[in-house]
Amino acid sequence: MLAKDFPQFRPVLPGTRDAAIAITLNVNDQDQVLYVTASDKLSRVLRRSLDLTGLKEGCLEGECGACTVLINDEPVNSCLVLAFQVQGKRILTIEGMEASEGRLSRLQQAFLDKGAVQCGFCTPGMVLSAQGLLNRNPHPDEAEIRHALAGNLCRCTGFQSIVEAIKSVAVQ
Repeated sequence: MLAKDFPQFRPVLPGTRDAAIAITLNVNDQDQVLYVTASDKLSRVLRRSLDLTGLKEGCLEGECGACTVLINDEPVNSCLVLAFQVQGKRILTIEGMEASEGRLSRLQQAFLDKGAVQCGFCTPGMVLSAQGLLNRNPHPDEAEIRHALAGNLCRCTGFQSIVEAIKSVAVQ
């Protein structure tokens, strides 16, 4: 078979020896066709190929939650997911959280209003983990909020202001 018979494959990515495959991702409600290798992590693809730098890469081991995105409305550490595994799935990053006319979402605004943002490194992952919880349960109590945030680390806030921000937008 000839390469022209497989247009979804490119033999080698520039600067690597890895074969690449074309995948389609729906990122922030926009379809994106990207060439990835078998070892490309979703976090790197989103940051480098799509310039979505709101996503942070902290530990690269799934321990800190800074790279959290929503995949089909569920929070996932994108540093643990291979990009080809999410072919055809919906991905939401912090850049896609905006409300209409470029305004912050209610949840993002609550983080600001409640002082839940300090250095800001963990904030995108915290917001997306919280949004995932609110998608599943619009009425979480404090224990459920804290459980949903268990995979996200923050060295600045002590978490109470983050919990208060989430409680303030939860439907009561």
